[in-house]
Amino acid sequence: MRTERSATSATAAPHAGGPVRPAALPARRHLPVQPADGTPVLDVTVPVYNEERDLERCVRRLHDHLARTFPYRFRITVADNASTDATPRIARRLDDEIPEVRAVRLEEKGRGRALRTVWSGSDAPVLAYMDVDLSTDLNALLPLVAPLISGHSDLAIGSRLARSSRVVRGARREFISRTYNLILRGSLAARFSDAQCGFKAIRGDVARGLLPLVEDTGWFFDTEMLVLAERAGLRIHEVPVDWVDDPASSVHIVRTAVEDLKGVWRVGRALAVGALPLDRLARPFGDDPRDRRLAGVPGGLARQLVGFCVVGALSTLLYLLLYAAARTVAGPQLANATALLLSTLANTAANRRLTFGVRGRDRAVRHQAQGLAVFAIALALTGGSLAALDAAHAGAAHSTEVAVLVAANLAATVLRFLLLRAWVFPDRTPPPAATTPLHPEPKGDAR
Repeated sequence: MRTERSATSATAAPHAGGPVRPAALPARRHLPVQPADGTPVLDVTVPVYNEERDLERCVRRLHDHLARTFPYRFRITVADNASTDATPRIARRLDDEIPEVRAVRLEEKGRGRALRTVWSGSDAPVLAYMDVDLSTDLNALLPLVAPLISGHSDLAIGSRLARSSRVVRGARREFISRTYNLILRGSLAARFSDAQCGFKAIRGDVARGLLPLVEDTGWFFDTEMLVLAERAGLRIHEVPVDWVDDPASSVHIVRTAVEDLKGVWRVGRALAVGALPLDRLARPFGDDPRDRRLAGVPGGLARQLVGFCVVGALSTLLYLLLYAAARTVAGPQLANATALLLSTLANTAANRRLTFGVRGRDRAVRHQAQGLAVFAIALALTGGSLAALDAAHAGAAHSTEVAVLVAANLAATVLRFLLLRAWVFPDRTPPPAATTPLHPEPKGDAR
């Protein structure tokens, strides 16, 4: 007889003891079909709170499906979130009767807390979870975890909003779900389609690096996990699902929506100031040609040019607005210097974050100082152009001044990009050695 495991001590705040610094992730590999030590390949967590009515039916149906269709060893973990009904007793009985089922008891509520606790302590290389109501058709489970087993992807989610998904639910839930995902796209630039579907999976090595960065312990947990994973450059696989709404769901929609919006604000603010060490989650993509370093071909040039042009267009517009405003109370030279200084500070900050991907406050002052040096060169070009115009045509119209300044700024822009790329924000990542294989063989056990 196996005893129920208590996980209260494992629910400490993820940031206790200072900032977390997870190591960079290795290249993805296909997982072994049958691990030598007999550990399961897949661990499916079912978080529950007062689910005495559905728990046994859910676990037995899930176990039967996996036993018939899943070609790898598996485990089902029932994560009891401080239930006060018969749920703990039912979970213990299932733990005793079915070898592939284990029960974990938490003394605090929170779906995110349950998932973090179970996933952090699991030895399985692929971790998944699903809601106890089994609203999602289980035939999507193997397609969900297959890309993680093969090494193709880092996370996988079921999507009720994909075109080929088949969903049965009320108009109110449909509206709330689509609105929430639109908010994520607009505020956090999320590209995944369905953040709230209770049908997700993650590779174990990714979870060990990513979970310490996720603060939420409730329903926003998986949304935060997906946003951080996407921002870190991890690959998220989406699976269209067949989904039938559970009208008896105990989820409090309004309270959950408010907490989710608070989470969106918190994560958005952290991303804006670069407070999260997402670069530590970067992983090599092996044969991806975008990661190859070729002599004489600078990496990321096309993307940086696009970002620089967008930032440049916006800062040029800002510059012209500031110049027009300053010109009403000052001469052309002072107006030009003031507008150029302010727009350059904004331009350097925007290029630092958006074009060259520099996060955090480290060396921010130095970067602004170097940007001001670039500003001095641009000031000399634009100021010299105004001086030449005044010498050639004294008292020229404001429209002529603006035309000359635009032409001078175009020339200064090319020089500014080269200086920013080569001097202010140089790529300090050393190219891989020529003798280093893209997929080095691991030492010892392949697991």
